[in-house]
Amino acid sequence: MRFAKFRLITLLFCLFSTLSAQEKSTIPEVQALLDQMTLDEKIGQLNLLTPGGGILTGSVVSKDVEKKIKAGQVGGLFGISGPDKLRLAQELAVNHTRLKIPLLFGSDVIHGYKTTFPIPLGMSCSWDLGLIEKAARVAATEATADGINWNFSPMVDIARDPRWGRIAEGAGEDPYLGSVIAKAMVRGYQGADLSENNTMLSCVKHFALYGASQAGRDYHTVDMGRIAMFNQYLPPYKAAVDAGVGSVMSSFNDVDGIPATGNKWLLTDLLRLRWGFEGFVVSDYTSLNEMIPHGLGNLQAVSILALKAGLDMDMVGEGFLTTLKKSVEEKKISEGEIEQACRRILEAKYKLGLFDDPYRYLEESRAKNEILTSENREFARTVASRSFVLLKNYNDILPLKKNSRIALVGPLADSRENMLGTWAPTGDAKWAITVLEGFKKVAPQASIRHAKGANITDDSVLAKKVNVFGPRIVMDKRSPVKMVQEALDIAKSSDVIVAVVGEATEMSGEAASLTDISLPKSQKKLIRALASTGKPLVLVLMSGRPLTIPEEYEMPIALLQVWHPGVEAGHAIADVVFGNYNPSGKLTATWPRNVGQIPIYHSVKNTGRPNPKEGYEKFKSNYLDVPNTPLFPFGYGLSYTNFEYSNLRLDKEQLKRGQTLQIKVTVKNTGNYDGETVVQLYLGDVVRSITPPKRQLKGFKKIMVKKGEEKEVTLTLTENDLKFYNNKLEFVAEPGEFVVHVGGDSNAQLARSFILVE
Repeated sequence: MRFAKFRLITLLFCLFSTLSAQEKSTIPEVQALLDQMTLDEKIGQLNLLTPGGGILTGSVVSKDVEKKIKAGQVGGLFGISGPDKLRLAQELAVNHTRLKIPLLFGSDVIHGYKTTFPIPLGMSCSWDLGLIEKAARVAATEATADGINWNFSPMVDIARDPRWGRIAEGAGEDPYLGSVIAKAMVRGYQGADLSENNTMLSCVKHFALYGASQAGRDYHTVDMGRIAMFNQYLPPYKAAVDAGVGSVMSSFNDVDGIPATGNKWLLTDLLRLRWGFEGFVVSDYTSLNEMIPHGLGNLQAVSILALKAGLDMDMVGEGFLTTLKKSVEEKKISEGEIEQACRRILEAKYKLGLFDDPYRYLEESRAKNEILTSENREFARTVASRSFVLLKNYNDILPLKKNSRIALVGPLADSRENMLGTWAPTGDAKWAITVLEGFKKVAPQASIRHAKGANITDDSVLAKKVNVFGPRIVMDKRSPVKMVQEALDIAKSSDVIVAVVGEATEMSGEAASLTDISLPKSQKKLIRALASTGKPLVLVLMSGRPLTIPEEYEMPIALLQVWHPGVEAGHAIADVVFGNYNPSGKLTATWPRNVGQIPIYHSVKNTGRPNPKEGYEKFKSNYLDVPNTPLFPFGYGLSYTNFEYSNLRLDKEQLKRGQTLQIKVTVKNTGNYDGETVVQLYLGDVVRSITPPKRQLKGFKKIMVKKGEEKEVTLTLTENDLKFYNNKLEFVAEPGEFVVHVGGDSNAQLARSFILVE
């Protein structure tokens, strides 16, 4: 009886799968095209290639691309740009294939196209959603002017381990902030109408959990329970889907033991059936083939697994192209399953307007007039200055006077090739403004002398690995001792020292994991020598990740974190250093004291034996050698002025379901400069059915407050903000007590309680 019941369930499941696979398109033109297509033509649409010779984003380059396009074996290309080149490729598809199906043209436009903005981690520190959306809009305008209509962005992976180099590409550690930024970027890329020639198809990545790779090592395995997935790591992907993102890219890692690219629970059950995603799914670069070393079978087997899981397009690997027809003949898959994937890709092309005009993105006049304009560069300068985080300002060293005598030193002070940051394949370092150039432009009355002072690193083996895309670390012919002495010589006759130090661009990013995230020894020696002079010292830190800098923090210095600021780096840094703009950035990733604290993040849960707030106590959850607290908490960032928070109040003590809670707080600028700050709201759930985080970000507002001014700020909470996924993966808000915390970072001290009642 039990066996018969099992067979019935299996039969029904197969019937459902077959019906799903043969789903008809809701777009008549697409369905009419599908009805004409042969099996080979349908398979061809599932193939995404890169011809090489253009924008390098991976280690494999496709072969015989022109021949395959003419044979109808290509659905899209990436890695090349320019209306002239792309027009030639589109003409091959439209004029030399039976059904004249146009190609998609994709690219990694991660933080700007030619006008390069700060790395995404830096942009997220602005906490300015309008600015972030506009940056995506500018990127889309420029990229589409150069023929690109599909963007492999945003990257929304939650990352809580700064050893992982790709933390640079996302919005940090928080699911709430990551979600609202994901929505802003999708809106910026896709606009209100995808058929407009200055909007592009967005692709959220990497689905899913890629930022939780074990040990912070890229491409590594992920081991995570469903509650952590749903509450902490999945929300930004879902936010992108809710915003209407047109495509999703699968990740390299496994999820519950099955690689994401072949994971049916992930790509179909969750993404399509639970979340309602209607676009198409593309693999990451050869991630389909990489299921073979994962241990899932040969190329034919993993291609079957991926197609049945819900993958629609194979990036570069050609597993679909070379094996699916054989699998149909062997009745291991159906033509209907291939048609379903093909339908989704054709529908995306239809929505982009490519069937109406395959050349709509290929107007050469746009490329000449809309890329790297003076207006775009000026906006990039604004974005960069808003992304900087002032970590320390000993004795109010900053801002500097514009007539100062300045010793500008450090390996990144005049390093044009390191301004754009990682994953800027469409940018060109020759357009970047160095810090030295920016200082001279913004403060022409200043006396500025420059010395390199040190190499980024003296480790030639590391330098060779970092320089894979070109010279990022240039080893000086002078000895390290001589370079330090040159810096000291100009420091002696200066009023202040500004040292620009940190990472080269490719020391973070993809395949750039590190076990030591402190400053390289060569730079630490320089900084110690400069500090010993007793001169006022400013460290301008460039990096693609949080760094461990406890030694530098203890020095009597100013610390300004500028990430990798993009094409207008030098101007933006000078704007902040000389006070043209008062820094307002807030950290979106916690900075550890040392790597032993990793993973470290603000929404940590309590334990049954929480550590005391001060000091050490045996048999409590603490370390012997350092406090549990980070060096800099999430949400942290100073200003040239000071902000005082007071008078926190709630408009009700009891919140009924469906109601809105208003939270008001007074913010006063008690310093000597006008300034912006980010008012942050954190929520603690006192008692619930599963262990809650101590507090979670649930709202924020960026405001400008003039010196001496006082502003009342209103934030709101709804029942939805109180919800979480319980151990049945139900999204619920449980009645009980909640605590609201409001302030300038995740350690916000002002607190008030309310109760959610039925």
